[in-house]
Amino acid sequence: MSETHPEAVTLVVRHQVRPHHAPRYETWLRRIITTASQCPGHLGVDVIRGWRPDVAQFTCVLRFTSLEQLQNWIRSEQRRQLVAEVVPLLCDGDQLEIAQGKDFWFVPEPVQAPPPRWKQSCITFLVILPLSLLMPLLWRPLFQLVPWLSDSLLSDALITLSIVLLVVYLFMPMATRAFAGWLRPHNRVGRS
Repeated sequence: MSETHPEAVTLVVRHQVRPHHAPRYETWLRRIITTASQCPGHLGVDVIRGWRPDVAQFTCVLRFTSLEQLQNWIRSEQRRQLVAEVVPLLCDGDQLEIAQGKDFWFVPEPVQAPPPRWKQSCITFLVILPLSLLMPLLWRPLFQLVPWLSDSLLSDALITLSIVLLVVYLFMPMATRAFAGWLRPHNRVGRS
């Protein structure tokens, strides 16, 4: 797990790929992910794939340690050249959105609105409940070895910090990908 960065920002890139160009796009996508990962401040990337009739949709969620480093990537010559290569494969061009905070957790694809709050709450509950039960058990041996860590306030802070970091950097992105079909209201006709 990477260290925390209080100023971390997220770049959400959405591409709708023209029919029959998905294999070429995926080859290009591997190249740009590798290039982005070498940029200063790059914290990671998640790719979410979706399909609609005749259109492959790709949402890339890139995290950077600061807005400045994110903007350096957006303005870089490497990115400009790579985007110029892929534009002919896209229906609507290169669509970018900069997000701060947790909003990107719940927008796996281009949709008109985020999923209903009750669905967001269900996913959040499913992620946080097991961690809130497991983390105190995992920390207990250390608290027994180092008595001053077992102070109520300090132990609660360490357990809470562990849960938050795991939720933000590991489990929530995984859960969002796993439940993407259920989170998308437009793909479930008559249900939300």
